[in-house]
Amino acid sequence: MFFRRLVILVACALAGPLAAQSFDTAARAAFVYDVTTQTELLVKNADEALPPASMSKLMTLNMLFEALRDGRVKLSTRFGVSARAKAMGGSTMFLTERDRPTVEELIQGIVVQSGNDATVVVAEGLAGSEDGFAQQMTQRARALGMMNSTFGNASGWPHPNHKMSVRDLGILATRLITEFPDYYGYFAQTEYLFDGRAPQNRFNRNPLLKLGIGADGLKTGHTSEAGYGLVGSARQGNRRVVFVLAGLDSQAARADESQRLVNWAFRQFVEKTIVNEGNRFANVPVWMGEHKSVGLISESALTLLLPALAQDGVDATVTYDSPVEAPVTQGQKLGELLIKLPGLPDRNVPLVAHRNVARGGLGPRLHTAAKVLVRDTLGDTVADRL
Repeated sequence: MFFRRLVILVACALAGPLAAQSFDTAARAAFVYDVTTQTELLVKNADEALPPASMSKLMTLNMLFEALRDGRVKLSTRFGVSARAKAMGGSTMFLTERDRPTVEELIQGIVVQSGNDATVVVAEGLAGSEDGFAQQMTQRARALGMMNSTFGNASGWPHPNHKMSVRDLGILATRLITEFPDYYGYFAQTEYLFDGRAPQNRFNRNPLLKLGIGADGLKTGHTSEAGYGLVGSARQGNRRVVFVLAGLDSQAARADESQRLVNWAFRQFVEKTIVNEGNRFANVPVWMGEHKSVGLISESALTLLLPALAQDGVDATVTYDSPVEAPVTQGQKLGELLIKLPGLPDRNVPLVAHRNVARGGLGPRLHTAAKVLVRDTLGDTVADRL
């Protein structure tokens, strides 16, 4: 049988979109991800392992949320406070060794107050020691695809082995949103006070929560080594965006850059359906089949983010082998549609057979044999007329 790999140009519903205006950030590293369409909108030094400061507390919370989901602890479970936890500096809940805070109080203390003492309490409560917990965090990060993350502690306190990339932080934030909706609401809490202590430390440091732009999380971070950073998320309409900024030089720069980034992500891109379920893109000849051809259709609809200034369509290519040998099963993958968008990742759409095509009887087989004979003697053009 004579096979050819065919590539044809097609026009999808939406030809030649304009690229979105790029976002020029002063951050050392940045990552923006549209959760709804699974599209990376901005990548800057995204895989560089950097000191994450308190943004790494999100991994501590992930470990705690997993323990809640697995039933190992409940929100009402109480943990003891060790001398090590009490001695933690920086941002704290001001816990003492006499306290036995609940898991829910510790979650709020970590999210809102960025309590370093609370993270040590969680680490010791789940793993027996903070060092052991840090090892578990690293192992779990690898299992979740966070390949540029290693942890030296539970708090983000400066440590030579404590590093994360902004892409890893984006992966982690997306996981907290999608896997733990019952607990994600804590990240939008604007203030929390444990037992009336340290009222000056009761406010959430996330500068976006009160701006009315759909922001509902997640965590700030700052040390002299790491600079100022933020893992954030915002939802507007049906779209949710996760973003990470690292290495800014001031609180004000972090606040301004974060707000600017959210506005850019929602205003420079629009969500549009460019492939509908069942769209036919080509007809493929069938070898020895009861039908001479079968249609290539999209198995499902495809919705993409496009630059807001996109024109009426996008160009795409269809690739498939021709002919396909019978029998063919409806839904069988026979090719793919490749869509290229300037400044955004390529997208591939599987194309499948629109119907069953059984192997033909004697008549179709004789006809096929005749075409092969003619092709061998007179060439493709004459054979294709048969």
